[in-house]
Amino acid sequence: MSGFGYAGEILKLDLSSRSVSGIPTDDYAERFLGGRGIAAKLYWDIMSPHTRAFDAANCIILITGPLAGFTRFSGCRWQVYSKSPEMEREGFSYANLGGSWGAWLKYAGYDGIVVTGKAAKPVYLFLNDGKTEFRDASHLWGKTATETEDILKGELGLDVRVLAIGPAAENMVYFATVYASEGASGSSGLGSVFGSKKLKAIAIKADSKKRPAAADPEKLQRLAEQVYEQKTKNWEPYPEFEKLGRLKACYGCIDGCSRRAYRAEGGRDFKSFCQSAIFYVDPALKYSDKSTEVYRLAARLNDKYGLDSVVMQPLVAWISRCYAAGILSEKETGLPLSEIGSAKFIETLVRKISFREGFGDVLARGTVKAAEIIGRGSESFISSAGIATLGSEKSDYDPRYILANALLYATEPRRPIQMLHASARPMMRWINWLDKADNTFLSTDILTDIAEKYWGSAAAADYSTYDGKALASKTIQDYSYVKESMIICDFVWPMHEVHSPDKNMRCCTLESRIVSAITGQKLDESRLFNIGERIVNLQRAIMLREGWPGRKGDKLMDYFYKEPLEGVIFSSECLAPGPGGRVISRKGEVVDREKFESLKDEYYQLRGWDVPTGFPTVARLEQLDLGDVARVLKKDLLAV
Repeated sequence: MSGFGYAGEILKLDLSSRSVSGIPTDDYAERFLGGRGIAAKLYWDIMSPHTRAFDAANCIILITGPLAGFTRFSGCRWQVYSKSPEMEREGFSYANLGGSWGAWLKYAGYDGIVVTGKAAKPVYLFLNDGKTEFRDASHLWGKTATETEDILKGELGLDVRVLAIGPAAENMVYFATVYASEGASGSSGLGSVFGSKKLKAIAIKADSKKRPAAADPEKLQRLAEQVYEQKTKNWEPYPEFEKLGRLKACYGCIDGCSRRAYRAEGGRDFKSFCQSAIFYVDPALKYSDKSTEVYRLAARLNDKYGLDSVVMQPLVAWISRCYAAGILSEKETGLPLSEIGSAKFIETLVRKISFREGFGDVLARGTVKAAEIIGRGSESFISSAGIATLGSEKSDYDPRYILANALLYATEPRRPIQMLHASARPMMRWINWLDKADNTFLSTDILTDIAEKYWGSAAAADYSTYDGKALASKTIQDYSYVKESMIICDFVWPMHEVHSPDKNMRCCTLESRIVSAITGQKLDESRLFNIGERIVNLQRAIMLREGWPGRKGDKLMDYFYKEPLEGVIFSSECLAPGPGGRVISRKGEVVDREKFESLKDEYYQLRGWDVPTGFPTVARLEQLDLGDVARVLKKDLLAV
């Protein structure tokens, strides 16, 4: 490859020996593009399947995509990969972050960083003008993530970009996060891996920015103008977000989203964004505190100490239900349970979990594991607390409502929020249209057109049937892996939620043109989509090698099959399009277990996998240019 779009090198660091080496990006870019693709192959090459999450041999991969460093595409996102302790079975997982840290990594001359080993004492990494320094972080250990960033900016300069962990990660809380400049946070428990390695932070200074070059800058400029026009003048807005604070877009964004900023302690900026901003709203309202301050405080505490709000929200709900049922008491837990919803409660809870104090040590494992430890009927409140995965993550875009999401929940290593959005976001706009809200446009006809072009078939827009849902799951999954390898923002792409869509645009049309203009690769929609499918199969191979039981592991939480759907966040009556565009309700529905097994049959067939086991076949892996993976996977599975 020419090197267009890429810095050309992935930095490899060993914390045990303090050694530094490099991996050529060209070894990976053509087959795997960037982001999730390159990270998955690096992980496959480096990791033994027997390595545990907190072993020194576990790796942390921080990776960008070919769009990082190019503005006006919402493509400067970056990701973290590692073996996570969060799920029922430790395994490969990921986090996707915004802000500017990823762009600064590219500007520093690197497409990614691979970290292995374990430091003898707390350390932070400083990347500055081509030099990598291992620096003592003893004075930072015990500090919150935001305090760490402020201290390092004071020491290294205000223009430094910082990725840090808080006390929860230092103490290896299973759902600890990482936190970067401009309030970018990454979940899936990967902060705890940083903590196990005593890696407190990675700071980047890029005074002389090594900006990536595009193979066809003129074509890229024309595409940037087309994208800007679509997103800024042709998009259905969300005016209700304006009251949440001033706009704070990520670096390289087109025009922003619901991500806002506001001032709090010490005049410091904090983010207000999506679920993380409002995870404590319901308890606060029930406690009769209708101000925004308590739930904003809760969000800030999560960011500072490093706790995943997607785990914390159902955890608080579960604690509340257990307290009401007499299963948990204030004496046993050391928590002010009679004050759930107050500032006092969330401050106490965050501290106890982050430092694993007393009952906080039980909760630090996540709700599902905590319920197993406590017993006494506490397990019965897992479903009513809204937990969707064995990693104790919150349920969103319920598979009882959106049937295509059932396979996505079942086959992914963590809650696949970026895939769940694929059908949920258009559905939210369809509900707005149904309610005749101002400036809405996404009618049933447009939703059906989206289903045909982006979900595989018009049948995917009929929510009354399982028909077309396996194809929709596969199509959404493959496309999502394209997005996560470019890496482009989930709130902007695909460009289909527009008033006047270009009838010639289909899934990957714009995306393939952008990648081609940047990298010089001759990619059309089908070739780019093929890269996505290749990465899906590579991830499946990783999961199988680490012990995922294939078909037997592709399942949902049991309550999705048994407990009728009561409502969804954007439609209390669970309204959806049915046959012939007729409006139906999914309220009271469950996932039919037998039909779900048939859906899995169809999904495996579409993927070319072995239907009885759910394993990719050697022939299919070879067709996807994964012959090297097929040989290793076959040997490993035969040895088991």
